[in-house]
Amino acid sequence: MSENQDGVVVYWRPGCVYCMKLRLRLLFTRLPRTKINIWRDPAAAAFVRTVADGNETVPTVTVAGRPMVNPSKRQVLEAVRSYAPHLLS
Repeated sequence: MSENQDGVVVYWRPGCVYCMKLRLRLLFTRLPRTKINIWRDPAAAAFVRTVADGNETVPTVTVAGRPMVNPSKRQVLEAVRSYAPHLLS
C-alpha cells in the first residue's frame, strides 16, 4: 500500500511520542518523505496491520516499499542508503 514506492513513507498517528521523535529526527536530515496519519486513512492503517503482526504499531516506515516497524533514524537512513540512495542527494 506504500504510496511512494520509490521513497520514504512515515505512517504515524496523533499523540504518538515515538512518531514525534522519529519525525523530528528525520526533519533535520532533509530527507524527502511522505507522512500518512493512519487515523485518517483506513487503507494506511490496514497496511500497517499487515506488516506489524495485526497491530497498528507506529511509526511504521517504508523505504522504497520495504517496511520497518518502529525504526530508529539510523535504521531509516541505512535503508535509504541501500534501497533509495537517490534521495540523499
